[in-house]
Amino acid sequence: MEATVAERGQITLPKAVRDALGLSKGSKLKVELIDGRIVLRKDVGDALSRLRGRFKLAEGFKTTDDALRAIRGRAPGDPYLPPEDEPA
Repeated sequence: MEATVAERGQITLPKAVRDALGLSKGSKLKVELIDGRIVLRKDVGDALSRLRGRFKLAEGFKTTDDALRAIRGRAPGDPYLPPEDEPA
């Protein structure tokens, strides 16, 4: 795939790329220069911030850590405790 740099430094991303990443008008991209290459990354932080506060915890949980402990047995930041050996 190719893109041409326009007079004002703009490029048009191929439709296949836009579709694969779910990009639409106004989507934000992070631009990085790595080893002489231009790397574009979809800015997911913006999408996550728009979702903040839209979901409620299941009944009976006060925090997301409580919910994670119920599901996984531990939450992020909890100390790792190796499983106890069962008696033979």
